[in-house]
Amino acid sequence: MRMSRLEGLRANSSQFTLERKPFRVLGGSIHYFRVPRAHWEDRLLKMKACGLNTLTTYVPWNLHEPERGVFNFEDQLDIEAYLRLAASLGLWVILRPGPYICAEWDLGGLPSWLLRDENMKLRTTYPGFTGAVDAFFDQLVGRVVPHQYSQGGPIIAVQVENEYGSYAEDTEYMPFVKEALLSRGIAELLLTSDNKDGLKLGGVKGAIETINFQRLNPNDIKYLDEIQPQKPRMVMEYWSGWFDLWGNLHHVYSAEDMIPVVTDILKLDMSINLYMFHGGTNFGFMNGAFAVGIPAPKPMVTSYDYDAPLSEAGDYTSKYHLLRNLFSHYHTQALPEPPPLRERRAYLPVVIQQHLSLWDSLQFTDKPFKSERPVNMENLPVNNRNGQSYGYTLYETTITSGGVLNSKNNIRDRALVFVDRHFVGVLDYKTQELALPDGKGRRTLSLLAENCGRVNYGKSLDVQRKGLVGDVELNKQPLRDFIIHSLDMKPGFVNRLESTGHWLSMREQPSLPGFFQGKLYVNSSPKDTFIKLPGWIKGVIFINGKNLGRYWSIGPQQTLYVPGPWLHRGDNQVIVFEEQETDGKIQFASSPDYGMTVDV
Repeated sequence: MRMSRLEGLRANSSQFTLERKPFRVLGGSIHYFRVPRAHWEDRLLKMKACGLNTLTTYVPWNLHEPERGVFNFEDQLDIEAYLRLAASLGLWVILRPGPYICAEWDLGGLPSWLLRDENMKLRTTYPGFTGAVDAFFDQLVGRVVPHQYSQGGPIIAVQVENEYGSYAEDTEYMPFVKEALLSRGIAELLLTSDNKDGLKLGGVKGAIETINFQRLNPNDIKYLDEIQPQKPRMVMEYWSGWFDLWGNLHHVYSAEDMIPVVTDILKLDMSINLYMFHGGTNFGFMNGAFAVGIPAPKPMVTSYDYDAPLSEAGDYTSKYHLLRNLFSHYHTQALPEPPPLRERRAYLPVVIQQHLSLWDSLQFTDKPFKSERPVNMENLPVNNRNGQSYGYTLYETTITSGGVLNSKNNIRDRALVFVDRHFVGVLDYKTQELALPDGKGRRTLSLLAENCGRVNYGKSLDVQRKGLVGDVELNKQPLRDFIIHSLDMKPGFVNRLESTGHWLSMREQPSLPGFFQGKLYVNSSPKDTFIKLPGWIKGVIFINGKNLGRYWSIGPQQTLYVPGPWLHRGDNQVIVFEEQETDGKIQFASSPDYGMTVDV
């Protein structure tokens, strides 16, 4: 730690000063929650070797407080360890604690249990929201305060909320967040961050405004100067690539397009933060969804490679090498050598040995809930009455006839439909009607609803409830009397699955949806790899109990990143939850396939 400090980051003239000397932020975003902890140091060393001096990271409230009043700052979420690591490598830190972060992350990082309140107004001074923010900041801010510059730590600036100008529902809200930070001991420079249109409404007195963009428009910089004369200019998010949506193409932003813009930004004497420098992965069910200007939300893919300078698995790209060359001109000393790349392996295919149907797995979930009407995921009485946040929910009821099933657009976001466990079709935003076959007597209608990811940006945050959010009709009559199973597939459930004796051999015809189990044998020290699943359709993969994320044959993404540190020598347990079709084996590759590309 650097003790005897002079003076932290200041914005008293048209240039930042740090320790009373002119300072330019050469920053990059790497989110600790998107990178396996064992790889943190590798990624930050690569950042340092590229000539960056500042690490920026968001803080995901929904991971740190998965249930109201239950906090997790351990292991993968040990933000203090991340800050100490940055300091030990000589990187400054700009912290972006939210409470809202966008980040293409489920609900922009806000916990889903907030939506149990039917009157919730997210990102406003509605007491149900501010009370929850206060309780979270009580836990978070106390942990980061000792890591501030003024206390010998690496944090030189803290961002107030995030892109509030594009939301701007409440003029009292930004002052509230600012005060929530100051009153708990934040003493470093405060910033806000908005795109050009958001600059009008996103600022707060006492915080420096910064701008977000991909293409440089001189008029935007001029506008920033007008609203904030004689202040340092900074691009808080210079978008180095873009995110991908299921069913679309893979976005790329070429180095030839990017480097001239970064060069111009630096020539204008501006500070810059590359969003992302290294994207990482939306492990588990944490991806967000996109809903701006399209008829229905589209979920983000699992990879957050972002076409960033450092790839999802930590590889150097042409962007990296060109940026390193560019940034080297802004340093008086030679940059450190980039660390060697980590070896990867394409393991031999895993042959599926056993299967367990969805229906047989229900005994390992929490007790089902009976309800006359459908109940959305967040309002189910599970997880200590915090509702269900992620995964799938199974709604079952009895029907006595066939006919037309109509979702009334109340399914969020997608449901597989079964009659007596026979698959009849999928309901989603596009398909809202399905013909059910005629049959005799009482039959069970099952709707397996999936939360594909909550919207993370825009005005629709308050309506991101999942599962069945209203009535579903059969022959124009609303269905009633449901039995509801919560299938959030948390580690406890996956461990119970692993250890049960109920698995069937593959000699018996598997029933779908179902769980499929095999062993990946690793005979030397484990290496990073990628899983590919030709012949499978859609589902989720767990390795040694860790949720790697969703796969979906519609692409663009065709491989899932498997961090070597999550494997061990010997047998590794692989469980795949597959909705519709299986190939009987899981394949591996040493490099990713993100699908057909399109320029941003």
